[in-house]
Amino acid sequence: MITSRTGLRPLGRIALAIPLVVVGWLVLVVALTFGTSPGRSLAVIGPQAQAIAAVARANGRVLASSAYVTIARSDAADFVSRLYNAGALLVLDAEEAGGCNGLAPRRERS
Repeated sequence: MITSRTGLRPLGRIALAIPLVVVGWLVLVVALTFGTSPGRSLAVIGPQAQAIAAVARANGRVLASSAYVTIARSDAADFVSRLYNAGALLVLDAEEAGGCNGLAPRRERS
């Protein structure tokens, strides 16, 4: 009995491509975070206690915090590196990722 696997090959390629694209995107986003300018808000991803401790050890300011996302800021140029050295699991540019900048929202004048 001869079976054909031609129907599975395109699905297999797609199934392999999706994780590769996601990992590639994540690597790119993390790499670009190292180039952020000082004073920008950063999202520290990980358990709240660990993230707050990393921000404190890196001499940053906590702007907001939830269970797994802590928004922090520092004027130091090497803040991202200091966060990783202090134990942060993942650091992303919060302003680019979703608009979390820690500033009060603008109010339109009537």
